[in-house]
Amino acid sequence: MLLKLTCLIPLYPLIGSIINGFFGLKIGKDAVAKIACGSMILSFLTAVLVFVGFLMLPEGQHAYEQVVWSWFGAGDFSVDFGFQVDPLTLVMMFVVTGVGSIIHVYAVGYMHEEYSFYRFFAYFNLFASAMLLLVMGNNFLLMFIGWEGVGCCSYFLIGYYFEKKSACDAGTKAFVVNRVGDFAFLLAVMYIFNIFGTIDFSEVMHAAPEKLIYGGEIVTIITMLLFVGATGKSAQIPLYTWLPDAMEGPTPVSALIHAATMVTAGVYMVVRCNVLFSLSPMTMTVVAFIGGTTAVMAATIGMTQFDIKRVLAYSTVSQIGYMFLACGVGAYTAAIFHLVTHAFFKACLFLGSGSVIHGIHGEQDMRKMGGLKKHMPTTYKTFLVSTLAIAGIPPLSGFFSKDEVLYHSLIDGNIIFWGMGVSAALLTAFYMFRLVFMTFHGESRVDPSVHPHESPKIMTMPLVILAGLATVGGMLGIPLMHGWHILHNWLEPVIHFDLASALQHSEHMLHEAGQHAPSWTHLLEPKDHNLWIESLLMLFSAAVAITGIFGAYMFYIKRPDLPEKFTKGQWGFDLVQNKYYVDELYDESIVKPTVEASKLLWKECDAKGIDGAVNGAAKTIGWFSRHAQTLQSGFVRNYALFMVVGFISLLLVMF
Repeated sequence: MLLKLTCLIPLYPLIGSIINGFFGLKIGKDAVAKIACGSMILSFLTAVLVFVGFLMLPEGQHAYEQVVWSWFGAGDFSVDFGFQVDPLTLVMMFVVTGVGSIIHVYAVGYMHEEYSFYRFFAYFNLFASAMLLLVMGNNFLLMFIGWEGVGCCSYFLIGYYFEKKSACDAGTKAFVVNRVGDFAFLLAVMYIFNIFGTIDFSEVMHAAPEKLIYGGEIVTIITMLLFVGATGKSAQIPLYTWLPDAMEGPTPVSALIHAATMVTAGVYMVVRCNVLFSLSPMTMTVVAFIGGTTAVMAATIGMTQFDIKRVLAYSTVSQIGYMFLACGVGAYTAAIFHLVTHAFFKACLFLGSGSVIHGIHGEQDMRKMGGLKKHMPTTYKTFLVSTLAIAGIPPLSGFFSKDEVLYHSLIDGNIIFWGMGVSAALLTAFYMFRLVFMTFHGESRVDPSVHPHESPKIMTMPLVILAGLATVGGMLGIPLMHGWHILHNWLEPVIHFDLASALQHSEHMLHEAGQHAPSWTHLLEPKDHNLWIESLLMLFSAAVAITGIFGAYMFYIKRPDLPEKFTKGQWGFDLVQNKYYVDELYDESIVKPTVEASKLLWKECDAKGIDGAVNGAAKTIGWFSRHAQTLQSGFVRNYALFMVVGFISLLLVMF
């Protein structure tokens, strides 16, 4: 009975969005806030009830599908508008509704002085509804509708301050870059339908090992296209450039969309399609390499930025790279584990940066901060806890999730992937504590006319809750102790993949096609998960984090003159600070040629061709009209003459 409430979870924020969008200006800010926050809290409470109902399912049943209505059909093909509830869906539902509710409450205080308060929350609720549709849909097409919905709402929210050209440009950039990935995702969905005759998740994943050859061309193309879609939505190389610019939107937008939900949609999609990806070792290698490279590259850029929100933006890109690194080595549980803990500490960090910006009247440059610890004690403490978490200091949540990614990248991957992860971990600890020291410690560099102050409780209480979750969230995945990894046990029914059976089916299909099957016996050899290796890697990852923190302390507290000495006149620093000139490269190779080609089409095809043809037809008719009007003299004798000449001409023609 409780599971039948599933359809209400995305419906509540949708209703809130409609009410606030159409009537928000009339009902007032207090009513808008209650509707927006209330709809999200109702969704969260309903998710709890659905979770209880899921636990009451008969033993052995690990999924529940609710078909709301038959969406459309053509011949044997039909698509239902339905929801799928399984362990993975429930995890994502709690992240979206739980963290989303907290951020909504914070946003009430942060955005209260905005005239378009109602418009903001209409977009905010609509985004939450679209994200829930994305993670709850039972088929690829419904996921794609949610996928496009969050992209559309992201465009609205990034460009919320539409009076600013930079905000409009950032929204447009996000929209255009995401279209590249979305097109690839849509191609993948079409290909899946062509192969399987269905786009239902459960049917596709069940049939995949029997219909697809391990490492075959078809599964590689499908998964590559899906991953291109993921790189766009989750801001990975080469489609990551939109996310830092998206910081033009209000800070609660960054916390919800660019930390806890939308940018993790690509990770969720890869994990949801884990059967397909596990059948393509080439794609898995690409996923791990792109994830590891993005993690390191974004971390280096984060070290050189001075805008507090952009540092966190590059941190988000880097941490999502970690999640893809885990997916690429087959550690899907580790990817979701880091996704959950990242939602806690990164949402807290973004909201904490918003509290800092609010407390010093809109300033975002860390070079104009410093010494804020005494003015904003609650913001500082919660920010510090979340920074320790993301740096990987035990026993906070980030330590457990990041350590699991590093462990699997070595055991299930190789030394190169592990080296990428360790390098990113070291840089993360450094640049995050660089942010803390420049913002909260040292001498104040705040404009004397500005009087820093702590944010109101409606903004600080969400920080406290998120910092608490960032502290205890690691308990979901306690290492070493067998059976204590709650998240692993919970997600096992969704992520379990029978490799031996898949290889057997692949061999059979190759033999039927008259092809020789390669030797796959080495793939079935059990991995040696040694307790001592795991313990040593945990100690090493903690030491790496401490080293990064110590480096930041030396550079920004003990010897604040060192950063300038190390960076002044260094071409390498300029290269990294300018984000490796990737944006400039795109401008020169894609944007400018496109603009020039558009101008050429406009001048030659549009102006000369199309306009020329239209204008030429008008001029031709005008020429004939001008000459024809000379025949209209108004004299009867002329008309009589024409009649006689015409009559004689007809006689000549006839005879």
